[in-house]
Amino acid sequence: MKPTVISADVLFEDHRAALRWQWLAGLDASERRFDEVAVRQARSGADLVGYLNYIHPYRVQVLGPREVAYLTNASPEDCARRVARIVTLEPPVLVLCDGEAAPDALLSMCERAHIPLFATHESAAFVIDVLRAYLSKHFADRTTMHGVFMDILGLGVMITGESGLGKSELGLELISRGHGLVADDAVDLFRINQTTIEGRCPELLQNLLEVRGIGLLDIRAIFGETAVRRRMRLRLIVHLVRRETMEREHERLPYEPLTQEVLGVPIQKAVIQVVAGRNIAVLVEAAVRNHILQLRGIDTYQEFVERHRKAMEKGAETL
Repeated sequence: MKPTVISADVLFEDHRAALRWQWLAGLDASERRFDEVAVRQARSGADLVGYLNYIHPYRVQVLGPREVAYLTNASPEDCARRVARIVTLEPPVLVLCDGEAAPDALLSMCERAHIPLFATHESAAFVIDVLRAYLSKHFADRTTMHGVFMDILGLGVMITGESGLGKSELGLELISRGHGLVADDAVDLFRINQTTIEGRCPELLQNLLEVRGIGLLDIRAIFGETAVRRRMRLRLIVHLVRRETMEREHERLPYEPLTQEVLGVPIQKAVIQVVAGRNIAVLVEAAVRNHILQLRGIDTYQEFVERHRKAMEKGAETL
């Protein structure tokens, strides 16, 4: 589920420093919010903020020099009609950019219709970029996943598996090898766009790793600031399984890469069998390095299949 609520007051305060804007009109509408249906139907922040447009209602309407000229450079009747049409769009807020002066008709309309009007000297394009990024994250689909989320060789890697297989101990081993911890046990995942999942640590668990027999470890205090990360994009899932599970449910050499859907986004997955004596940390690093090669277009399995095919063809020719 994703949140569907944000008030004009919260939006204003969260960007007071970055956009240096002022609240010109509609001060009594601090609790005005986005339309919940529009938020649920929005596929990205681009659907919730943009230049003044009469076709797209229920979004933050941004007014730059051209939009202000459109509202003012006409006969008084046409100007009044154009300003009045903004009310039908039911915008959560209006933003006046580029240091433009607010037309009196616009100020009056915002007061009557209880629509917050913000003004800033920042460019309209910059305001749209900032608000789209903010709204994309605020209204992102989200879930919580059990596992250890690590930064391994610059990739966000989620280590999952059955209880008791040593996921946290593996995380500690990887940290000692120079990799970074994002979150242990509970990982908050957000779909920040159509193809990207971002993982973060809940505030309550930041910097902490729980190891059975030892208890809670403050990774930042023990290993230093460089051993922890605030967030990473999820690129690979490493799933730990017991021998019987591996033999029963998984192929030894899968023909195609395994994937697991997270919030509707397919994430590549590697399955590693946990057996006494195996160095799981080295195997995880190898899986990550192999994934990096695949991202660069190098598929070792497909190269082996091609070699095998050529060898069979060569053998058939000699018969």
